[in-house]
Amino acid sequence: MKVALIHDHLAQDGGAERVLKVLADLFPQAPIFTLLYEKKYADKYYRHRQIETSIIQKLPGGVSHYQWYMPFMPMAVEFFDLSGYDLVISDSSSFAKGVITSSHTLHLCYCHTPTRYLWSDTHQYINELKYSKYFKKAISLALNYIRMWDKLAADRADAYIANSRFVAGRIRKYYKRESTVIYPPVEVEQFKIAPATEDYFLIGGRLAPYKRVDLVIEAFKRAGKKLKIFGDGVDLPRLKNLARGCDNIEFLGRVNDETKAKLYGQALAFIYPQEEDFGITAVEAMASGRPVIAYASGGALETVQDGVSGIFFNEQTAASLAQAINNFNSSKFDPKIIKQHAEQFGVERFKKEISELIGREWGKFKTGN
Repeated sequence: MKVALIHDHLAQDGGAERVLKVLADLFPQAPIFTLLYEKKYADKYYRHRQIETSIIQKLPGGVSHYQWYMPFMPMAVEFFDLSGYDLVISDSSSFAKGVITSSHTLHLCYCHTPTRYLWSDTHQYINELKYSKYFKKAISLALNYIRMWDKLAADRADAYIANSRFVAGRIRKYYKRESTVIYPPVEVEQFKIAPATEDYFLIGGRLAPYKRVDLVIEAFKRAGKKLKIFGDGVDLPRLKNLARGCDNIEFLGRVNDETKAKLYGQALAFIYPQEEDFGITAVEAMASGRPVIAYASGGALETVQDGVSGIFFNEQTAASLAQAINNFNSSKFDPKIIKQHAEQFGVERFKKEISELIGREWGKFKTGN
């Protein structure tokens, strides 16, 4: 079977890229098609792989400012020629699912979410842009065109895999398609239970506005407890400004895997304030034996077990989170039970489930059932 993988863009190291890495391990000979490839973030995993990029890679600012070319990404994806492959797996939260395949090719889409800024988060996305109202209006018109393309492109996959039940619901609502839920692979074996904890709470990852780290900073201003924040992203300057003058809040910047595992293991708890499609960082914290204080929405409802591996707060406000932090008692949680809970999201489980699904879908595709 000749297999190709297609990914939106290799420009960061997030949850979608973790899925692609495992898919690439499953299919070591498969080329990887992507809109653009930023070696600084992705080269350590793919330097020996065949990477096929789109025309956007060669345009001025195509890698460093790829957002400029969003209106052209549908066309760029459609330019990929995948006619020589039996199986195409798209790993997508935006454009990769729109690749055009031949009639003899099975196309499976691992969907992290229907494109957020086109569907569920459109108004928030526009409001958060730092442009004039006239430029925002132009962007809204462009998104309207891309939204129509996205709905048509969603029909091109033969079958959908959702990364959570939460996302399966979105796929059903926006794309009118059913999907099979297979949770993403988390490298739980990399995280260990620390001999002892220290007196701090932890949050981190990619610092984007929808991650709601601002809410956490406001809550810790009220609670007065120590907070450590790891990671980098577009929201970092604003977050540092919000935390100015707060000696209990520390920004650590981008950290390596070893430091991150140590931070997880020694924290009192990991804070998870956003509505996420799945949420790998929460699972990594639990794999370290530490409980999660999570907003009761989205993928967290599927990964965090209330009272066993963490607690929930019900309103996405600083006041609700601050109350949860003040009521939190780390001694009520057993690190071994938390880690055991997290192990159900491991890499080998993902490989087994995805391989079984491919076998089933290939059999149906070849027999026409």
